[in-house]
Amino acid sequence: MFKGFFGSFSQDIGIDLGTANTLVYVRSRGIVLNEPSVVAINQKTKQVLAIGSEAREMVGRTPSHIIAVRPLCDGVISDFEITEQMLKYYISKTQTNRFSISPRPRVVVGVPYGVTEVERRAVEEAALNAGAREVYLIEEPLAAAIGARLPVQESSGSMIVDIGGGTTEVAVMALGGVVSSKSLRIAGDEMNEDIVDFARDQFNLDLGLKTAEEIKIAIGSAIEFGEGATCRMRGKDLVSGLPKEIVVDDEAIRKAIGKSIKAIVKAVKNTIEESPAELVADIYTQGIVLSGGGALLKGLDKLLMHETQTKTIIADDPLTCVVRGTGVVIEDLDKLREVLLSSALKG
Repeated sequence: MFKGFFGSFSQDIGIDLGTANTLVYVRSRGIVLNEPSVVAINQKTKQVLAIGSEAREMVGRTPSHIIAVRPLCDGVISDFEITEQMLKYYISKTQTNRFSISPRPRVVVGVPYGVTEVERRAVEEAALNAGAREVYLIEEPLAAAIGARLPVQESSGSMIVDIGGGTTEVAVMALGGVVSSKSLRIAGDEMNEDIVDFARDQFNLDLGLKTAEEIKIAIGSAIEFGEGATCRMRGKDLVSGLPKEIVVDDEAIRKAIGKSIKAIVKAVKNTIEESPAELVADIYTQGIVLSGGGALLKGLDKLLMHETQTKTIIADDPLTCVVRGTGVVIEDLDKLREVLLSSALKG
């Protein structure tokens, strides 16, 4: 009785704890927060100076004793203490009810498919220490599919390709579970690094990751469009150490990120090949759905459609699919418990 009473006051939340961005959904309120997963720290005092957008602006611009770090690498926690502080900050930022009677929130967190028990435990402990009353985990491809309104609990097959910052999750689902999948540590961040490597190898230009990402968004593409778009690439000359500017076109950037794109396409094709024939027939009818920031790369949907001979659709608002999926679960937790992972802290 008391559990139900307090539950009505609890501002339960769903979290997409991403390598690049953290998004938070609050029950009955929707998505209330979308911030970079970046924390700025003073190494001398170990004090957290900024979190989120403010910290991201410091990347590459701080004195030697101040570092801007991303506490998640490839979708999993690489720095437990900093992740805990970041979660505590975001959870407190979303809790508007300050009455002492208000219970701590229940939290649903999206994690990459195939994470180890140790990695799951780290996420659960970080969220509990950050102020959660109960923590539930859901695999990101399943959350993305739910957020994209795919019928994952039905017997027909659904396919999602979720391309985030640190990981690409490819999954075929049916009856509330993942039937076949691939999880790659190749996604948006890897493409940014491809552009940095290209600038260094071709032009002796030292390019920042933030600049590389801006170039990818501006003229990056998976196929040729015939537009001949160009972009200015600014950085430091590795020979002279002075500022340098190069004009690059979309073809050059397409070649730079080509290896990462091929790896994603291969993962999609392999996942389809490993799926049961009945589900493949369903996918052919319903199509492949793209989510995550990588879904916005120009022409990626057309490339996948050509390579798989299957219609490929970009989800509505692909950047928020995972957090919307966690939100659907947190709004109706009792009915959707079967899609959650078992706790790594129990048993």
